Amino acid sequence: MTGSMTVESQSTSGYGEAKPAGTVVLAYSGGLDTTIAIKWLKDTYNMDVVATIIDVGQPGKDVQNAVDKAGDIGAARAVAVDVKDEFVEEYIIPMLKANAKYEGKYPLATAAARPLISKKLVEVAKEHGATHIAHGCTGKGNDQVRFEVSIMALAPDMDIIATAREWQVPREVAYEYAENHNMKLDIAKKSPYSIDENLWGRSVECGSLEDPSLEPPEDAYQWTTDPMKAPDNPQYLEIGFEEGVPVSVDGIPMPATQIIEQLNNVGGRHGVGRIDMVENRLVGIKSHEIYEAPAAEILIQAHEALEDLTLTREQLHFKKGLEQKFAEMTYYGLWFDPLTDALMAFMDKTQETVTGTVKVKLYKGSCTVVGRSSPNSLYDKGLATYDEDDTFNHQLAKGFIALWGLPVKVSKLTRVNQ
Repeated sequence: MTGSMTVESQSTSGYGEAKPAGTVVLAYSGGLDTTIAIKWLKDTYNMDVVATIIDVGQPGKDVQNAVDKAGDIGAARAVAVDVKDEFVEEYIIPMLKANAKYEGKYPLATAAARPLISKKLVEVAKEHGATHIAHGCTGKGNDQVRFEVSIMALAPDMDIIATAREWQVPREVAYEYAENHNMKLDIAKKSPYSIDENLWGRSVECGSLEDPSLEPPEDAYQWTTDPMKAPDNPQYLEIGFEEGVPVSVDGIPMPATQIIEQLNNVGGRHGVGRIDMVENRLVGIKSHEIYEAPAAEILIQAHEALEDLTLTREQLHFKKGLEQKFAEMTYYGLWFDPLTDALMAFMDKTQETVTGTVKVKLYKGSCTVVGRSSPNSLYDKGLATYDEDDTFNHQLAKGFIALWGLPVKVSKLTRVNQ
């Protein structure tokens, strides 16, 4: 596995004389739920635990520290796999081409990472001869579906253990369990929120956010400045695209991963990318969530503006419906469904002309497109202008209107005479 690093560690608690019943690969983040799951899996299933961190670009994540902690807690082995570039190239870029936002707001950061994490968990499981894969998702969330459906698609015979679904305890009890077993958690930093982060965005729920009538407290935001405290002067950026893929910022070529990291920093400084929404979860309940996604907001707006310039009306209008479907397939955990493959093929085809530069203005929480250009532009100033350079034949409009409105006219006349 490219970019992976593995450490071997002995369980600090051990199994006594009992021989482990097999091996389980745990999707491990280093947070509360998956930390306590290491011991719980050992005690409940008597299995060797391979704690596996999939690095999808969690900012500030000390992967080596998390790997060491897993070994100290009792994981038989701990594995970290760096998949940031793969995440960008094979998951984020397809979503950007589709301008994918669930219910028109959420840019699907967590949702898009789950199929990749599942893919890597399956690879680790096969490498270590594991018979089970475990995750720490709750029974009322979307992620349990995304993980399990993806694992089913990639490894149909693999057994799945949902630790939080089987062992339902409040977060306070989970913290006590960690303390009682001397697990390395920074209890001083207890947070009421459930948080997931990767390169494409940050998802936050729980705590006071469970009351959608309240304004989210400022401590729920970590990536973005309060727009009221953002710089008083706007910042302009020029983003270059080639066939729908971002390739440069302010004329400087750079990999898409670096572009995303840079835009997260710059956009966050200007308060761009805060999303507060009540969404419809796959499991049938409504949930109040906040998201921070500066790079996603900037790139999607810029990408849409370039499509407006380079795609035909019929392409644009038809694509909008498929964008919504693509977002739903991602949100619903159906990344490996054949329909998703077909939608990606359509999106790729539409991007053949989406090359050019878009200028955006970042100011006090807003991102505004203020310019766009492309060698494939369909905008004809001669046809659009109202000045003396107008090349549009106005006389053609009369016949066009007569034919366009003919079905309406006939239907009305017919009904009047009935």
